[in-house]
Amino acid sequence: MRRYDNSTVAEAFCRDLAYNSGLFDHSPKASQRMPTRNDTTTDLALLGVLAVLWGASYTFIKIGVETIPPITFIAARTLIAGAILLAIIHWRGLAMPSDAASWRRFAFQACLNSVVPFTLIAAAERSVDAGLATILNATSPIFTFLLTALITRHEPVTLRKLVGVGAGIAGICLIIGTEALGGLGHELWAQLAIVVATICYAGAAIFGRGFKGLDPMLPAAGSMLCGAVMLVPLSLVVDQPWTLTPSLASILALLGLSVFSTALAFVIYFRLIHTLGSVGTTSQAYLRVPIGVGIGAVFLGETLGPTAWLGMACVVAGVAAMTIPVRKPALAR
Repeated sequence: MRRYDNSTVAEAFCRDLAYNSGLFDHSPKASQRMPTRNDTTTDLALLGVLAVLWGASYTFIKIGVETIPPITFIAARTLIAGAILLAIIHWRGLAMPSDAASWRRFAFQACLNSVVPFTLIAAAERSVDAGLATILNATSPIFTFLLTALITRHEPVTLRKLVGVGAGIAGICLIIGTEALGGLGHELWAQLAIVVATICYAGAAIFGRGFKGLDPMLPAAGSMLCGAVMLVPLSLVVDQPWTLTPSLASILALLGLSVFSTALAFVIYFRLIHTLGSVGTTSQAYLRVPIGVGIGAVFLGETLGPTAWLGMACVVAGVAAMTIPVRKPALAR
């Protein structure tokens, strides 16, 4: 029977959980040991959990912005998630950078990865279904490839990737195209806002390559905190949150989004980056599409039209083509 000395029960429980699961074990020794079947099973289970957490985020947003304005909603999200990640970093014995250059980079990353895309998606979901937002936002690997091909050119352009790009763009056109043919309605602009947010995520993925010398959780926490610094004053001026009367459902959705779909999701994501690698971890991009659509259907009663279903199939196929690694033929002995 383990005794809990000089610490709260919650702190001790979290340390026991991390010790037994290896969730925060990023030491060189941990990364060098050969993965066992149990390790692989755990990682695949965590990959499924990550897809569920990020797939559910669109439903959380849809419920939250019903009674909380988008700017205030995202300001609270970044503040809560940033504070949780900062606490985890402190608990792990790490320290945030103290130089101004790092924080300027965190601030720029915050614009690309949270301030602009989070707010655009939250504003868009006041008129767009959570399921459609899930599908459109899942195309970030496709835009990442396009940006790298046009700007940084650090990844090879292959026929398979070009096919994936074509399928993904075709899916976007199928989803948005019906709105465009019907005139420039409010929902069309909301859908285009989600596409712009997706391009921001792609830019953040490229810019994030510059943080290779840091533990991955440091830029995640730093960008969240910088996002809160930008959004909280804007919220106070624009929305005057002390005058709002949010519903209990919106408050619970905000907490679920901040704690589970942001902070916990980041912890799992960085664990999987160390174990499955970046390519394996990005597979959640197409796993979360049917999950996100399903959650929206079950909890919000949403339905997709035939064109949207076809668009989803194109997006999933395109993202899969971009992220599933190609098996190399075995060398003859």
